Amino acid sequence: MRRRASLVLLSLAVFLAAMAPTLRWYAFPRLAKIPPNQYQEVVLEARPATLLDYGTLKSREVEKITIVQTLKGNVEESKRIEAGTDRDVVVWDGLSYVMGPDGKMVSKIPERYVFDAHSQDPVNVPGEMVDGDPVKREGIEFKWPFLTEKRDYLYFDAQTRTSSPIHYAGTRTFRGLEVYYYEQTVPWTRVPMPKTMPVEGITPEVIAATGLTRWYTTKRMFWVEPVTGAPVNGEEIHREELRGAKALMGTDTLTVFAGHVKMREDYIADTVELVSANRTTVLLLVSYLPWTFTVLALLLLALALWLEFRSRTVPPGPGRPATARGPGRWAARRAAPGRGPKPDPGPASEAVTPPV
Repeated sequence: MRRRASLVLLSLAVFLAAMAPTLRWYAFPRLAKIPPNQYQEVVLEARPATLLDYGTLKSREVEKITIVQTLKGNVEESKRIEAGTDRDVVVWDGLSYVMGPDGKMVSKIPERYVFDAHSQDPVNVPGEMVDGDPVKREGIEFKWPFLTEKRDYLYFDAQTRTSSPIHYAGTRTFRGLEVYYYEQTVPWTRVPMPKTMPVEGITPEVIAATGLTRWYTTKRMFWVEPVTGAPVNGEEIHREELRGAKALMGTDTLTVFAGHVKMREDYIADTVELVSANRTTVLLLVSYLPWTFTVLALLLLALALWLEFRSRTVPPGPGRPATARGPGRWAARRAAPGRGPKPDPGPASEAVTPPV
């Protein structure tokens, strides 16, 4: 029985030892992925902010600017693109909707972002766009890869339609989570006019005819939870200007928008809660289960070897010598009472004759 039990334990130990690296290096890269139907909404605010009044064509300070960013998974488009590739693809239809203090639209910029569900690498296919302009993304946008590293990444900027490094700037603690802090500064760059303007009748072509050009700069900051690669907080120090307006308005530069944009507190709390739950799921695949299986495999192996040793060693008993396996069967039979050799009676001639 001991030998049979040791073989069972040994088999379990081998199974668990094989499962540990399988979970980490085979299952995790295939199971950890962004679902294609995910929907996210984040509200950011700049308090106070500077905003261009298109009625008077003058910049003024306002109480706040609100930016609503939505990302909606397009499942049908994901399936269509996956049919022509061997990858799990996610398509996010995004919208950045900017509102003034009165709730009226200031600008809205739609996006279509196509990326690999596992690695978050962009997938360049027809239909990828920003505000209706076709783009070919390089680098990440919105989300970092699972198991984010302490290094710089290429980050796509939707305003300039270009990618540039976003720099790792240290490890910090944010709301009880260990996070990696990243910064990116986009220098003053000429960017396209939004296709949708806040004043009816004013189009990008009308503005371009006046000689006005739109310029933009920002300092972008993210606090990223490294296991999931999800930002738990984001901020921007954002500035937009119209230049070349001296002949039209007597000044060369008009501030269109300027402010320090931050995530609203309730959305930060919801994001931290969601990321904390997803973090546990990812750690099960990359750390908790592989290490648990490894420790259990070692314990089962040690127990199997101990049982095998016990089965090969029998303690000595009364009248029984201690051997590696105990007395043999035939030796035991020879030593049993009544089973020994019979005494030799000797030659017949030497038999004693009883007296008459």
